[in-house]
Amino acid sequence: MASLTPVRFSPSAPFFGARAADVESVVCVWLRVTCRLVYAAAVPSPLVFAGSPLDRVSERRKDGAWLAAQLAREESRFLAFWRLNVLVKTEKPQLAWATNALRALADERTGPVLLGIAGEVAHFAVDLSKIDDPVTELGLGGAASFVELRAAAGTLSGGDCAIAAQGRQMLDWHARHRFCAVCGRATSVKDAGYMRECDECDAQHFPRTDPVVIMLVESGERCLLGRQAGWPQPMYSALAGFVEAGESLEEAVRREVKEESGITVSEVRYYASQPWPFPASLMIGCLARATSSEVTVDKSELEDARWFTRDEILTALRAPGTGKVMVPPALAIAHHLIRAWAES
Repeated sequence: MASLTPVRFSPSAPFFGARAADVESVVCVWLRVTCRLVYAAAVPSPLVFAGSPLDRVSERRKDGAWLAAQLAREESRFLAFWRLNVLVKTEKPQLAWATNALRALADERTGPVLLGIAGEVAHFAVDLSKIDDPVTELGLGGAASFVELRAAAGTLSGGDCAIAAQGRQMLDWHARHRFCAVCGRATSVKDAGYMRECDECDAQHFPRTDPVVIMLVESGERCLLGRQAGWPQPMYSALAGFVEAGESLEEAVRREVKEESGITVSEVRYYASQPWPFPASLMIGCLARATSSEVTVDKSELEDARWFTRDEILTALRAPGTGKVMVPPALAIAHHLIRAWAES
């Protein structure tokens, strides 16, 4: 059995006198700044899947001698994933770290991936997906199990969630990119897991992150939310979509809102971002001001989209299940966008 050893982390630090016309201008500026400060104050720090306590030490990834030494050290810690599910302790909600004995069971085609260091201890992610029954193979005996990350996020600490998100996204990328996009030949893991290089043509391939804008569209005391057909009733959320090539974030917000709801948008303000490793997105939260009001839903994108009043949203937040709308859980940045607007 690979030795399971808990590792403690400290929570990371999240991270004028004038004429009447001038007074009106100053007041407008003050209101805009104040609103932005209110929204900023409402941002949790950090959001789920952000805020890893590990130092990624990217400057050490090309140092082969250092990396080999860390992989061989008994003090180094390894986090196992099985088909993208992460190993979590049964008795308490913590990641189940193992010693380097775990490497013998890992798939070398997809790792190991250096997650970072805590103090002088290196931490790696490894993929056990080639094993049919890793719980039995490891002899865990109920001490730990492999859990889907979104389910685990409800109980894990913020730091553990961020570490697991990094590991999941990186191992998933490796599994999807084992062959060269240039010549089709096999690729090998390089730079501590942060690059793959073609064994034939030497083309280099790097982990991808897909930017997604997610926006809360507001119009006075109303906000615009949409829902997809597969969601539980009456769940509604902020509109969202991928940023396209050659497009700014502001342009993506305006295009996606127009496509999905027919609503036009003017001002776009950044709120916060959230890693979303399902499989490789970065959710970029924005607040947007509507300049039209008639909703025309694109049925190929959404089942429905409609305006909700501030009071309806506050009811959904403060007394879930009692109103006409349900909003996403706090796991998602959409929840915090909606709450920031409703409580501002």
